[in-house]
Amino acid sequence: MAMPTSFRAFRIHNENGNVISRLETISLDDLGPGEVVIRVEFSTINFKDALAATGAGKILRRYPLVGGIDLAGSVVSSSDPQFSAGQNVLVTGCGLSETHDGGYAEYARVKAEWVVPIPAGLDAFDCMALGTAGFTAALGIHQMERNGQQPESGEVVVTGATGGVGSLAIDMLAARGYRVVAVTGKQSAENYLKSLGAARILLREAIDLGSRPLEAAQWAGAIDNIGGDLLTWVIRTMSFGGNIASIGMAGGVELKATVLPFILRGVNLLGINSVLTPRALRLEVWQRLATDLNPRHLDRIVTHVIGLDDLPTAFDPYISGAVVGRTVVRIASQ
Repeated sequence: MAMPTSFRAFRIHNENGNVISRLETISLDDLGPGEVVIRVEFSTINFKDALAATGAGKILRRYPLVGGIDLAGSVVSSSDPQFSAGQNVLVTGCGLSETHDGGYAEYARVKAEWVVPIPAGLDAFDCMALGTAGFTAALGIHQMERNGQQPESGEVVVTGATGGVGSLAIDMLAARGYRVVAVTGKQSAENYLKSLGAARILLREAIDLGSRPLEAAQWAGAIDNIGGDLLTWVIRTMSFGGNIASIGMAGGVELKATVLPFILRGVNLLGINSVLTPRALRLEVWQRLATDLNPRHLDRIVTHVIGLDDLPTAFDPYISGAVVGRTVVRIASQ
């Protein structure tokens, strides 16, 4: 397919100190540099995208930028010999919609080192149903297992369970034989979470967070999407040698903990950064997403499929915490 002279994009501006996002018509000259031009078929919405598009969080390092931290589609052209026209590829993280134009455009231009060939068994829609959320969940599990996590060790708790990372982590963990406990503030989501494989549900408001440096040991592992006081509680309640994948900070960036869980119980706090993941590890995790970490219930987790025209009104529910599951954005014109 020939590259058009202009195409549609959802772009984020800073106008007199105010973050303004809108659909525009742009050209390839408006995009940042890169060796690979991609016709974007699908993108996705993550909490980070909502923060960027609404200005609720300081995500962008420069303006204007095309939004969207994920994209999947096919190569239009490449000056790097490892990619050829027509090849199906994806990009997640790597500075998209932070320092570089992202996936909310019909065409993207990116650095070759960011581009991942879509693994066999997945297509562009699947890759965006997973997106950064799925990659992050898989990266967390991968790092925990590299650190000795096994299903027979005991229960794994997942906080922020109804979000994209939480939902996908539950599905992946349960499929691998882990007994998963889901923590959520949404009582109405109990059936949804159990359908993904959660063995039991803990409502956030019913949890006694405790105040001692160490509380009764409960968890062999954890994937924490919240941070703040909830992460402090997870640390206090880990069993000996337990691994915590620290992924999110919706509940705050401060950590009011002591060293006792780490020294006396050998707790391991693993920071998970999906943006700066080295290429070799990125390729390894995406291969696992196409094989042993491929979610069984992706159709249940993708709760919304919208078009590019729907983006301007799509972000507020993420900011208010009203969204369950994943939203895929169809970018390519039919």
